[in-house]
Amino acid sequence: MAVTFYDLSSVAGLKKLDEFLLTRSYITGYQASKDDLTVHAALSKPPSSKYVNVARWYNHIEALLRLSGVSAEGCGVTVEGSAPITEEAVSTPPVVDTKSSAAEDDDDDDVDLFGEETEEEKKAAEERAAAVKAAGKKKESGKSSVLMDVKPWDDETDMKKLEEAVRSVHMEGLLWGASKLVPVGYGIKKLQIMLTIVDDLVSVDDLIEDQLTAEPVNEYVQSCDIVAFNKI
Repeated sequence: MAVTFYDLSSVAGLKKLDEFLLTRSYITGYQASKDDLTVHAALSKPPSSKYVNVARWYNHIEALLRLSGVSAEGCGVTVEGSAPITEEAVSTPPVVDTKSSAAEDDDDDDVDLFGEETEEEKKAAEERAAAVKAAGKKKESGKSSVLMDVKPWDDETDMKKLEEAVRSVHMEGLLWGASKLVPVGYGIKKLQIMLTIVDDLVSVDDLIEDQLTAEPVNEYVQSCDIVAFNKI
C-alpha cells in the first residue's frame, strides 16, 4: 500500500513526516529505496533540526547519495501539495569528485602539451589516486546491527523525551532503527532500540560513554546495555 504525504513545505507536513519517521529508518521497508528519494526530492531545503527524525533521515539519505547511491525500488509513495517531482530527481545522481574536477580545470589552464609533467601535476595525480584508494576502503568497511537497552532514571522519566534525546545523537556511520518500550518492573519501562553502525566509524562503547550517558542526554538516560551485536 502506497504511503501518502501532504505539503512537505509546510510546518504541518513536516510535523507529520517527523512523527512518521519516529519509529522508522526509511520511508518504506528496511533499506533505502526510490520512495526515500521521492520524499527527499519533495523537500525544497534541508529540514530544521527541530524535526529530529526528519533531519536524521535526510542526512542519512544525503550521505547515501554521496557514497553509494540508492537503487531499491520501494513500495510506492505519493507526495501531494508539492512541486512536481521529475524522474531525474528520483534517480540517484552521479557522485562527483569536486576537488579532482577543480584540480583538473586548474591543470588545463596552464597545460604544456609538449613539456614534461610538472611537480604540481604529479602531486595532484598522487592525491587523486590516494582519494580513490581511501574511498574504496571506506566502501569495504563492515557494518554491524546492535540491539540496545536504554534505561531511565525512574518511573517519572518521560520516555518519549528519552527516545527523542537518544535519536538526536548523530554520528557519521550511525543509523537508528526501530524501537519499543519494555516493562522492567515497579512501573518502570526501558527503551529497546535497534541501530546500525559502520564498524570503522562508530564504536558502541564510545557512543554510550561520550553521547548517551553524557550531557544533555543523561538528563533522561541512566545507563545503556548491549543486548545483541551482530555483523551484517
